[in-house]
Amino acid sequence: MSLRFITPNMHGVLDYIVGTTLIVAPGLLGLGASSPLAFWLSVLTGLAVIAMSLITDYRFSVAQIIPFWLHLTVDAVAAVVFLVAPFAFGFAGLDFVYYLVNAAAVLIVVAFGLTEQPESDAAAA
Repeated sequence: MSLRFITPNMHGVLDYIVGTTLIVAPGLLGLGASSPLAFWLSVLTGLAVIAMSLITDYRFSVAQIIPFWLHLTVDAVAAVVFLVAPFAFGFAGLDFVYYLVNAAAVLIVVAFGLTEQPESDAAAA
C-alpha cells in the first residue's frame, strides 16, 4: 500500500510555486534579522528547487535527467537542513519559525509523495 497522494505531476507544480516562494518570501517577511544566512539560505534553496525541477523526470521539467526518487531524496535532505539550521546558526524569532515550518511542510510533501513502485510501473497498474 502506498502513502502517495501527491503525484509526481502535482509535486512538479508545487516545486515551482515553493521555489518562487522561497526566493520572494525572505524579502517580504524581512527574514535575516537574526542572521543574514536566514535570508540567503531560503533564496539559494529556492533557486536550487527550481533548477532541480527543470531536470527532474516529471511532466513539468525541461529535461528528464534525474529520477523522481532522487528528487524526493534531495527534498528530504533539504528538509533536514531547514530543521537543523535554526539551531546550528542561532536563528531567532521569525527566522527560527520560518525554517521549522518549512522543514515540516517539506517532510510532509516528501512523505506523501513516496511510492512503493516506480512511476512507470504505477502507471501500468
